[in-house]
Amino acid sequence: MANKYLETDLLDRAIIFAVKAHHNTERRGKGFPYIVHPMEAVEIVASITPDQELLAAAALHDTIEDTDVTVDQLRAEFGERIAHLVHAESDQINGELFDAEKGDEAATWHARKQAAIDRLKAAPHDAKIVAMGDKLSNMRAIWRDYQIKGDALWSIFHVKDKESHAWHYRGLADALSELSDTFAYREFVRLIDEVF
Repeated sequence: MANKYLETDLLDRAIIFAVKAHHNTERRGKGFPYIVHPMEAVEIVASITPDQELLAAAALHDTIEDTDVTVDQLRAEFGERIAHLVHAESDQINGELFDAEKGDEAATWHARKQAAIDRLKAAPHDAKIVAMGDKLSNMRAIWRDYQIKGDALWSIFHVKDKESHAWHYRGLADALSELSDTFAYREFVRLIDEVF
């Protein structure tokens, strides 16, 4: 008989940390608290693995990219593995974290997305699982918005060309194909096909 109690102290701490880090921020153009996205990523990762460090990394995956949290803070609070997983999931250009305030998001978009696809393709299995949580959550949001707005949806992005987004998501699907035996991956591919 399975233990009805899970040891969730690490995940609980990560969720509380993420809630505080994303406090009073909105998911871009969605009208709901940002924390909803990392929590959906946790749910997706939980459908693949019970590994509490991967679930914690899913909760924290946008903290260094979208808040003032640093990799060193995550390392001190949650350990090397989680800090590494979160850093690997963060937007980078030429190996450095991308700072939207210092760079032109539209001008560097293609290079950043290609770098992310390349990193993900070479990433270890556990990093791909965390990325699957983020990417499927993003694709679900795109699919829902596409049902309402159609091709007008692309106007909210820095890069407004639908084909560029199709290239990006198909590249992510290829990079994550190691997870093709999971329900999450199959949902991801289905949603990509329905939108693009």
